Amino acid sequence: MLIYAKQPIYYLINKYPQKIKKLYLAKEIEKKEYSRLMKMGFEIKRIPNEAAQKMCKNASHQGFLAEVDTINLQPYDFFLDKKFVLILSGLTDIGNIGAIVRSAYALGVNAIVACGVKSLPLEHIVRTSTGALYDMPFAIENNIHDVLNDFKMSGFTSYGADMSGQDIRETRIDKKKVLVLGSEGEGLSSRVVSKLDCPVSIKMKHDFDSLNVSVAAGILMDRMRS
Repeated sequence: MLIYAKQPIYYLINKYPQKIKKLYLAKEIEKKEYSRLMKMGFEIKRIPNEAAQKMCKNASHQGFLAEVDTINLQPYDFFLDKKFVLILSGLTDIGNIGAIVRSAYALGVNAIVACGVKSLPLEHIVRTSTGALYDMPFAIENNIHDVLNDFKMSGFTSYGADMSGQDIRETRIDKKKVLVLGSEGEGLSSRVVSKLDCPVSIKMKHDFDSLNVSVAAGILMDRMRS
């Protein structure tokens, strides 16, 4: 799996250097830093910028690219003994998913289940999460209704972002909980909302239609953490 850009690569260098197979440098770095990297145990190869651009299909690589171990997805039923699980329903925007993963890790979410999709480009989520995906247990399961049923049977209270829901500031949050976030354009389907124990919303000071899903996710996760 190829990732690029300085932040996610340095996240792995500093936390999981063993997951890096080969580091490509398309820029000059300080000799002291190069010496440090040489001792990390992975191969380092200098390449011209043109080669780097070709490898990442003209995306912004900031002079750093790396071949890394793939992300190990887990079955979602591995998460039934957790306390705080995030369920993404039909989200496909990789920038938003990466930002949500990063916030979820920072705010104490134990695991994430992506539903309504059969696969996701994990290498891009590693980049947009600045590497946090390596620290966040992650599952992909297409059928969200099976997922919600299994969590309910395991004693979880389900909360979901819905504009007509109860103000999150006035909501009692149980210890075992799932937070369900809908797709960027359509939100949660009426069928999913009907399965929730408690739809919740963010009441805004000024009249506005909605927040970006990753921003809303951060606010809700912060309000719901223990």
